[in-house]
Amino acid sequence: RSLLVVHFWAPWAPQCAQMNEVMAALAKEHMQVTFVKLEAEAVPEVSEKYGISSVPTFLFFKNSQKVDRLDGAHAPELTKKVQRHASSSSVSAGSNDGAKEDLNVRLKKLINAAPCMLFMKGSPKEPRCGFSKQMVEILNKHGISFSSFDIFSDEEVRQGLKTYSNWPTYPQLYVAGELIGGLDIVKELEASGELDTVCPKAQKLEDRLKTLINKAPVMLFMKGSKQMAKCGFSKQIIEIMNSTGVDYETFDILEDEEVRQGLKTYSDWPTYPQLYVKGELVGGLDIVKELKESSELLPILKGEN
Repeated sequence: RSLLVVHFWAPWAPQCAQMNEVMAALAKEHMQVTFVKLEAEAVPEVSEKYGISSVPTFLFFKNSQKVDRLDGAHAPELTKKVQRHASSSSVSAGSNDGAKEDLNVRLKKLINAAPCMLFMKGSPKEPRCGFSKQMVEILNKHGISFSSFDIFSDEEVRQGLKTYSNWPTYPQLYVAGELIGGLDIVKELEASGELDTVCPKAQKLEDRLKTLINKAPVMLFMKGSKQMAKCGFSKQIIEIMNSTGVDYETFDILEDEEVRQGLKTYSDWPTYPQLYVKGELVGGLDIVKELKESSELLPILKGEN
């Protein structure tokens, strides 16, 4: 029942070197786990067999069976998966009921992670089967707001959800934690006009931008976060904001392309960062610098001006 973790890597990819360091640290912590590095391009037949299309990719095996997968350089997720599978490997066979219960708790959390959850092969941007592609197209066509889970990223979820929901195929659509069904059911709901009443609609972009701008009295839209600015202008404005001692929240526009493009039009301001106070645009870095030099910034941030 011991765990084997295989890292499909490439020497030309810097993120693979980083993940090799993470793996070395995990190997010291989990002596009972076997870690293996495989150069993906040197073993094409193996890479093809396991659908390795990018590096780094990690496969998890127990009793010669693949039980999980992780695509990409996600150190926290790798650590979490190793800990989870290593602990379940070391548990005696008599506690299978406990493992099943843990999985059911996890599945319930995933199903309820968003008002509308789609379990699919791949992602909405890159579906990895025709049925998943059709499902995404239908949901998008109807302006339905949904989150998704790639069942290829977690073998335990992929197999467990079939039993949990008593539904043997993917994609699977859930609304408010309840299974709606697969592609055929969704097509039927679309044909009968019921789909629009069953699934939550996506919030209009303008409404979403208004909500974000008013999320806190002082909102800064920037590249990166307070902790790690991802451009020089954002870094400078963070330093100025921190020097005022005023509380503010940030939104990373690199994380959401829709907001990044939409806010430029909404505010008629073409660049970032953008600073808002009580829902009103103050301006970008140059304006904030001018306001600081003229001692007007603090009263504006406090809503006194």
